[in-house]
Amino acid sequence: MLFNPTRDEARRFFIESWQKHQAAAPLTDLERMTVGVLLRHPEYHPFLSLDYLDRDWPPEFGETNPFLHVSMHLAIEEQLSIDQPPGVRALHRALCEKLGDEHAALHAMTEGLAEMIWQAQRRGVPPDPDHYLDVLRQLVGAPTSDN
Repeated sequence: MLFNPTRDEARRFFIESWQKHQAAAPLTDLERMTVGVLLRHPEYHPFLSLDYLDRDWPPEFGETNPFLHVSMHLAIEEQLSIDQPPGVRALHRALCEKLGDEHAALHAMTEGLAEMIWQAQRRGVPPDPDHYLDVLRQLVGAPTSDN
């Protein structure tokens, strides 16, 4: 069975992971991974309370949804751990080399992931990993599957 939390469940998980970290309580592997992402984003720490469970961050206001951003980071970390879609790990390494910074490479990858999801939603089709990989190839200056 796939893990598919609701928005509130995911937000609660991030908040509780952060609270456990602050209390120096033992963390699960996923909580440790989540805290690692949160530590790289101190600008999101003020939002890690139950006060923000229902808040929306409309893109038209130019705001980044911290919970969505953390979710994207975690999705990419999972992709890299299993090299799925195949080739994503090599493209990540190439982006790290090109940008000279792993966190910048991860942020570039979130753009590619968001593009794939947006295209799928817009067209009403499942996400296309080939499109995602092509976006990453463009970022590193490699030939795409169309070339």
